[in-house]
Order: sequence, then structure tokens, then C-alpha cells
Amino acid sequence: MSRVGIIGAGSWGTALSLVLANNGHSVEIWSIVESEIEMLKEKHEHIDKLPGVKLPDSITFTTDIEETIKNNDILVLAVPSVFTRSTAKMMAPFVKEGQIIVCVAKGIEENTLMTISDVVESEISCADVAVMCGPSHAEEVGQLLPTTVVAGARTQKTAEIVQDLFMNEVFRVYTSPDVLGMELGGSLKNVIALAAGMADGLGYGDNTKAALITRGIAEISVLAIEMGAKAETLFGLTGIGDLIVTCESRHSRNRKAGMLIGQGYTMDEATKEVKMVVEGIYSAKAALALAEKYDVRMPIIEEVNRVLFEDKPAKEAVSELMLRDRKIEHSGLEWE
Repeated sequence: MSRVGIIGAGSWGTALSLVLANNGHSVEIWSIVESEIEMLKEKHEHIDKLPGVKLPDSITFTTDIEETIKNNDILVLAVPSVFTRSTAKMMAPFVKEGQIIVCVAKGIEENTLMTISDVVESEISCADVAVMCGPSHAEEVGQLLPTTVVAGARTQKTAEIVQDLFMNEVFRVYTSPDVLGMELGGSLKNVIALAAGMADGLGYGDNTKAALITRGIAEISVLAIEMGAKAETLFGLTGIGDLIVTCESRHSRNRKAGMLIGQGYTMDEATKEVKMVVEGIYSAKAALALAEKYDVRMPIIEEVNRVLFEDKPAKEAVSELMLRDRKIEHSGLEWE
């Protein structure tokens, strides 16, 4: 049995607490929001973000971050990506040398273009930082529906510790050394999911969605491989797998926000309606900046940015994607 502290009491942190508790681990959840912790203590259920999922009485809740870090062996960092750096700064004074921190949020920091694990390592240099991601909506994990993810770390030993920590009969965990590829796939797919949602909001069909998913993973892969990621990762669970579930699922907040924008909502109106952090909005500018930095064309991500930040109508953006100059699908293939 391990003692695990979960930093962040949102839907994903809450769902993972259930997985860990069911595996027999001691679990403590921290949140900076006092009312949230009071609700969890009283109800043992996150009424707002994960309704219907009852948490075992063995899970404890606190607003004392020092206590959570010092009392637990392994930490799971589950705050939204936009709060990763500020939370890591709060954690830094209390983290022990070599303490494992598992990052489970997905995003790229807009002003630095750093991945989540890079942000954590820059603030907590003594930590052993790992990541875990894949096609995994909190709502389904909370219902104990079969889910498969990947644990990534710089060393095989750390990745396997995370794998053993979480893995059970309904939560399968693979391992990978390609942390960069995992994080880029998990972050950039949120931007493509916004586009897929916009297509749904406009009333377009399966053909359009299939094209966005397929060309979306092509865009993500070109950039990620240019940055040093491995192709196998992009065509695995944390790449195409995560992209499919985020573009297709009714649980996807990025797809939902995109759908509302396609129906005529502004970005701000859509975000308020979703009532949770829409990671793709924060990653969109960072994705475009990375494309410019590495001189990679990303037409879908370019158009998403124009819709989000330049008030371009979503229908016009789709039309421009369809009417771009003709080209071969795979430039590496040659005619006989």
C-alpha cells in the first residue's frame, strides 16, 4: 500500500482518487477551495463536477498543502494546466528529494511553450516527475468503466511504479519513455476537439468529423516529431486514442465548447456554459506559437485560433480549410 496525495479536487483528481482507493492505497485529496473540501467531507461526492460517483469513507480531504505533501509518498498533480505553475510554486518548499509527482493535466503553457512536466520540473527540481494520460474521461473512470492510459517517465522504474499504483481490472496502464510525445498529443488534441465541436455545432456530419480527426492527428504528428517526439506515441493511446475520445465524446468539455461556438456562442459565453476549464482554449495560442517556432503548417489549429481570438465565423473557417490549395495526402509517398 502507498500513501497518495492528490493535488486538485476537480473531476479527474476525484475520479483517480477512486481508482487508487479501490487499489487499497491511502488517499488524501487537497484543494485550495475551502467550500469544495467541505462539500467532499460532507457528501463524499463531488456534486458539481462528478455527480453520482460516491467516494469511499477511507479517502480524506484537506486544504493544507504542506500536510498533504509531507504525509504522502506519491503526489498526483491534477489541477488544470493554467494553475500548474502557481500550484507547483506552493508545493515546492515541502516536496522531498526524489518524491514522485504524477502530472495528469494536459496543456502547454502559453508564455513559455513548456509542457506540464517541464513546468513542474522547473519549479520543483528535486521531484521525480512522471505523467499519465490517454483516452480517459473522468465520468467513465468514476463509473469504473474499462479505461486504458499510459504512464510516462524519464526512467523505466518510475513509470512502472506509477503503472503498478493505478493498474487494476478496469484501469489498464501501459508505460512509455516518450514523455514529450505523450504530452504534446494530450495537449494539442484539445485544440482539434474544439474544431470537431464547431463542426457538430454547425450541423456537419460524420464525414467532416472523420476528416478533422484524421488531418488533426497529421498536424499534431508533424509538429511533435519535429520537436523530438516519436511517431509510435502519436499513433497510440496518448495520440490518436486521446484525440478520438475527445472529438467524439459527450463528456468532452473541449468538444462541447466548440459545439457552442459553432452554434453562435462567443468563446467567453461557451466557456461559461461549460462551467469547467476548457484546456483547448489555453493550448490553442501555444500550439500556434510552436508551429511558427518550428516552421510547421497547421491549418486546422490556425483556423481555430482565428475563430477563438479574431471572431472569425466557424462556418467561414471550415470553408477556408476545404478550399485550400490542392496537395498530396502524404508527401513522403512517391508515384511509380
